[in-house]
Amino acid sequence: MKKLYYILAFVAVAATFSACNPLDKTYKNLGDLPVPQAPAVAIGSITLAASDYGTLPSTDYAKTQLAYRTKADAAASIPKILDAKYPGYPDKSSVTVTYNYATPLNIKLVDSTFAGTSVTLNVGPPSDYAYPAFNGNAANTFNDLSATAVINWLKYKYQTPAENELHVLTYLYFESGKTASAGTLTTDAFLYSGGAWNKIYRVSNAQYASTGNGLNNWFVANDVPNLPSYFNTFLKADPTVMLTAKVGDVIYINYRYLVTNNKVMALTFNGTDWLPSVPVALSFVKTNGAWVADNTVTFKLSAADYTFIKTMPTTVNIQTALNNVASFGDFNVTVPVSPTTGWTDAQVNAALILILAHDYPGAVVNQKFVVTYVAFAGSVFNVTKTFVFDGTTFVLVP
Repeated sequence: MKKLYYILAFVAVAATFSACNPLDKTYKNLGDLPVPQAPAVAIGSITLAASDYGTLPSTDYAKTQLAYRTKADAAASIPKILDAKYPGYPDKSSVTVTYNYATPLNIKLVDSTFAGTSVTLNVGPPSDYAYPAFNGNAANTFNDLSATAVINWLKYKYQTPAENELHVLTYLYFESGKTASAGTLTTDAFLYSGGAWNKIYRVSNAQYASTGNGLNNWFVANDVPNLPSYFNTFLKADPTVMLTAKVGDVIYINYRYLVTNNKVMALTFNGTDWLPSVPVALSFVKTNGAWVADNTVTFKLSAADYTFIKTMPTTVNIQTALNNVASFGDFNVTVPVSPTTGWTDAQVNAALILILAHDYPGAVVNQKFVVTYVAFAGSVFNVTKTFVFDGTTFVLVP
């Protein structure tokens, strides 16, 4: 009987602990156990197909055009494609997407008629060239126009222009040391876009002739399918264009179509050719559950950048060193540093920062720029550095 008592007592105690286990409360206070996170996926590189654009909503123009007109549009739209293509991928997953970048091939002008867009300035009297001082711009009293004066003439003549307003001016152009004192008769095209008048590329009589259109100096219907190819050839043969051309640059070309119209076509540079659309790569990273575009810019200093160094203040380096870079297209980093042409690492960085500020005035906070330049130390070699824009200036990333 005594043994049975002990057994019953043990069962009662065990039941007590089972009914009110103090560890249960502890586990509840800790909350649910964390769900294991799937590892990030490096997808690699993909090129969007027509079927990928087809997954976009009908309100997205890329669904039917199979291309984007701006990088910002691509950055906002492509995540919708990635969500459909890679549903449920975890944070820190990454992919580089190649998409079609296309400018509006034929710009829709406010007025494309030859009569409405062509203007010939006359000496007079009264002179068509004269305009008074206005909005901080000096008056013009000469019977010719400089590069600055012709823009001011447009501002005065057309004070409420519309986007994509075109004017093709025939006028006496003056540039000190390059034209006669009375100016040289020239014809230039100017397009109002983005809130400013811009001189755009204009097909010359010699270029019309090269395509068999030299009799009238205009294109006809049979030329239309070939125009992008014609213009690519013209631009690539023009050193004033190619000297500063960078991938993604857009150029506007004015041309005559029959006797009745002035038209404008836009082409984009892919690094080799000027095309209606070019493939452009943009990287995305999954961040806080959403695909986010990486806006890093990668570029190599151009001939124009090296020439720009010559104009930098001597606080960057002495003038002989600035001139040396402009002449040879490289930084002399030979050790020991030459007292007349040498560059320290800090001086190179200062020059690169000024180039970034000049080339990318629209940089945004935390945007990265990967810059490659040519250095010399007995032989030439490439150096690559990364800078980030902090909202005020560009800072070297160690």
